[in-house]
Amino acid sequence: MNKKEIFNIFKECGALEEGHFLLSSGLHSEKYLQAALVLQYPDKAEVLCRELVKNFKDEKIDVVIGPAVGGVVLSFQVAKIIGARSIYAERENDKMTLRRNFNIKPREKVLIVEDVLTTGASIKELVDLVRKNNGILKGIAALVDRSESEIFKDLKFVSLLKLDIKTYTQRTCPLCKRKLPLTKPGSRKMLKNFNA
Repeated sequence: MNKKEIFNIFKECGALEEGHFLLSSGLHSEKYLQAALVLQYPDKAEVLCRELVKNFKDEKIDVVIGPAVGGVVLSFQVAKIIGARSIYAERENDKMTLRRNFNIKPREKVLIVEDVLTTGASIKELVDLVRKNNGILKGIAALVDRSESEIFKDLKFVSLLKLDIKTYTQRTCPLCKRKLPLTKPGSRKMLKNFNA
């Protein structure tokens, strides 16, 4: 499957939105990729996840972990394809942690998955979580990499798409300067009391 075919799946699902968005990283963007609009279709999710796992077919992965919420469906689908356990980490007291009696056993081979990578902050926390639990990190896989630099140079990192979508701090955001309404994706809420 080539990049154009993959991008067309996102496009067909209306997953690329335009506006003024507050990303989970705290950065602002004029485009937002809502991977959940693709992952809501099990057949499309399976096609994309099969492409991702081709890069890890010889790794004998025991556990697939993703950050809640974006990585939950992805973790499940990837784990199903490769025959591994699927778990996810949740933010508690502003830190990614394993809850619900999920665990990573020492020496288990772990694959981290993410729907859309922007700053990599959540993934960095998962890397630390895997290492803290003495798991063996075999790699990181994302559907879309929209980061502006190579974040994981020392780890095996694979994405299906690399998109160059500019992000800004609130201070440098041209959309804020134009006083365009700010939306927090996922919640679909326009942020009230927004002062540019």
